[in-house]
Amino acid sequence: MSLTQKFTEHPATVGETYGQHFVTAMGFSLSLLRAAFCCGLHAVFPFICEKTGSQCIEGLYERMVTNRSRLAEERNREAVKA
Repeated sequence: MSLTQKFTEHPATVGETYGQHFVTAMGFSLSLLRAAFCCGLHAVFPFICEKTGSQCIEGLYERMVTNRSRLAEERNREAVKA
């Protein structure tokens, strides 16, 4: 497997280019960092960020599942047209 293939194989399986996958994964990473920070803050001060961590995780799950489902449906429609 070539080096280029190592960078493009997985993104292609989720219907993205390397650049698109990078931006999406980085967005997830930053959201998770925010959630981790808020959870740590909540551990020390239980009255702060009471729902922030769980809301962030729910939002990430929704983005990931919704996007993958939408992309799969689009690919299926294009395959039927061809």
